[in-house]
Amino acid sequence: MDVDLEGIIQCIKQGDENGVQAQLQEFNKEYAQCFFFDAEERDRRKQRKLEEFRNNKVREYTDSDSDCDEYDHEDRGLILRQNLVVVLLRFIRTGVKCRLLRVSLRTLRILSRDKKVLGPLVTDGALLTVAKLAGLTTCDASEEASDPDSDFYDNIIASLTEAKVLQSRTDEDEGDVEANDEECSAFDEDAKSDVSLANSGDLDNISWFGSHRTSINEMHRGNIHHKVLERGRRDRRESKMEGQEEEEVEEEGESGEEAQRKEAMKVLCNVVYNSTWAQERFSALRLMCGLIERLSSSVSCSSPSSVQFYELRLMFLITALRPELRTQLQQEGGVSILTAALESCLEVQWKDQYECVLGPVAPPISLEASQRIIEILKILFNITYSTHRQEPSEDDAALYRHLVALLRLCLMRKCTLSDDSDELQGHTVNLLSALPLQCLDVLLRVPLEPDSQQCQGVNMDCVHTLVLFMERRLDSGDKIKEKLTPILNLLTESCRAHRETRHYIRKHILPPLRDVSHRPEEGSTVKSRLIRLMTHLDTDLKHCAADLIFVLCKENVSRFVKYTGYGNAAGLLATRGLLGGGSRTTSSDAQYSSDSDSDTEEYRQVKDRINPVTGRVEAEQPDPMEGMTEEEKEEEAKRLIMLFNKLSSDNIIQPMGVDSEGKLVPMLGLRETSLSEEGRPESENDGEAEEGEKN
Repeated sequence: MDVDLEGIIQCIKQGDENGVQAQLQEFNKEYAQCFFFDAEERDRRKQRKLEEFRNNKVREYTDSDSDCDEYDHEDRGLILRQNLVVVLLRFIRTGVKCRLLRVSLRTLRILSRDKKVLGPLVTDGALLTVAKLAGLTTCDASEEASDPDSDFYDNIIASLTEAKVLQSRTDEDEGDVEANDEECSAFDEDAKSDVSLANSGDLDNISWFGSHRTSINEMHRGNIHHKVLERGRRDRRESKMEGQEEEEVEEEGESGEEAQRKEAMKVLCNVVYNSTWAQERFSALRLMCGLIERLSSSVSCSSPSSVQFYELRLMFLITALRPELRTQLQQEGGVSILTAALESCLEVQWKDQYECVLGPVAPPISLEASQRIIEILKILFNITYSTHRQEPSEDDAALYRHLVALLRLCLMRKCTLSDDSDELQGHTVNLLSALPLQCLDVLLRVPLEPDSQQCQGVNMDCVHTLVLFMERRLDSGDKIKEKLTPILNLLTESCRAHRETRHYIRKHILPPLRDVSHRPEEGSTVKSRLIRLMTHLDTDLKHCAADLIFVLCKENVSRFVKYTGYGNAAGLLATRGLLGGGSRTTSSDAQYSSDSDSDTEEYRQVKDRINPVTGRVEAEQPDPMEGMTEEEKEEEAKRLIMLFNKLSSDNIIQPMGVDSEGKLVPMLGLRETSLSEEGRPESENDGEAEEGEKN
């Protein structure tokens, strides 16, 4: 459906607000679920047309015409949307009534999903206008005139007429093009839609609001900046609101001002998400100060408004994309503000300084509260991820322990939806892995309950929840690195720091060996799945899995090899220079007890027959040289040596050995080092003998 932009402009010029509202509502209803020019969908459509072209070999002439018409329609729609943004921004500044203002902002929010029409939205004046409507600033936009300009709207209509004329001329010219050219362009969908990216210039030099006629090239100019974050799943808590009329919103108890601020906040979220330039101007215009002030005031309210979620969403986006704003938020007390917001969402009742009341029949966290909590956790991670290795001050340590007590509730409580519970625990784990390690002891400082998990008198309910969370993440097939590395790192560091935690987790992951008839990586146990990860293609993931098991073995090499097999353990041992055996790494700050690893009776019976490389009892194999004479054995050995020499000389393989530091080095370098060490004592002894003779 084409936008009746000329009709909207005529209604604006005539002061027909009802007409403008009706047409914008129709546009909003039509495009409520639309994300323009979605990159993934465009790529899929392009791939389908390419495969269709390959299958048919020759595309019919009529099909090419149809495709070209589709692209022309997309170009016309792009021009209309670009002009609609310009018109709406000017119209909003004229002082629109509340209901019409909400409809206009909703239209802008839908349009802001398209990166190619963001040009007029990322100017300072446009950002200040929307930010003022969102309650982030009281500054007036001074970039453009606020009075309605009849010439301005006339120029927009003239530019649309010019576009139609040029488009019709283009259609006539394309009629003379050969069919082969049409076939080649039939599946090149990006060629026209990306014109704006190729021709765009500095946005500061683009005049989107003026009395001059806007040229067609300027109308095609878009935003050259792209988002940094990946597109996430759609917000479910607001999906039911799409397409609803303002009267229905008011019936649900939402005030007109609140709905207006929410729509303006959504526009800012889309613009910041899609434009690097908008992110930079957001920082330069100091809109972060207004956002912090808004969030602080909303936290003190007994019942947070529906706008708070979008305030948090905008704060997450801007702190994820702008490092200086992360620093600003942290310096202005962001951790304490967000901790208070988290406490409000959880409706906490305190039993002790760092202990919250967790009733056995506590109601699940509501959908709205869980979504706000997740945004808070994401922001807190953005501003605290660098504090993990730092030594906090006394005040900061108290603040972080207060936060960890709240995070314990996030781990232990359930949400209304199971997916929300898993997502909430995932973000909680991310934040726990970012906080100073010494502040995590709050998780264990909880009195034992009759049904509590415990180890040596210490409450292990949180640790048990983390282990179960890790097991669920081990079963996830997609994005396994992003899902597993935070929990693996958290458990590894916790095992290093807390002896009781290590004992408890080891009992669940590394129970005493009994059946050694299978390889350690075979099976469906947690230990087997972790050992399989030790040979994963992703280096970070395999090191995280190996580190956890290594710490559970008290960083003892022989015990590590015993549970995993030398083949699986070789990667970590090579990285740490422990291939030659030896003790644990000296860089570890962990203090392990000296208790021995007691073997089971079943393990002791077969211990001598275990293959240390595979970690299992191997079936006895026949001697391959049985029946061969000594001469035949010698010939076979020579043949193998020649094959190895040939592979080595052709750089297909490189023989390696272990040096004195336990690291892998080429055999040639190892041999040269050995020879030099053998020669050195002789020269030194000769020198000492000569000195003795002189003395």
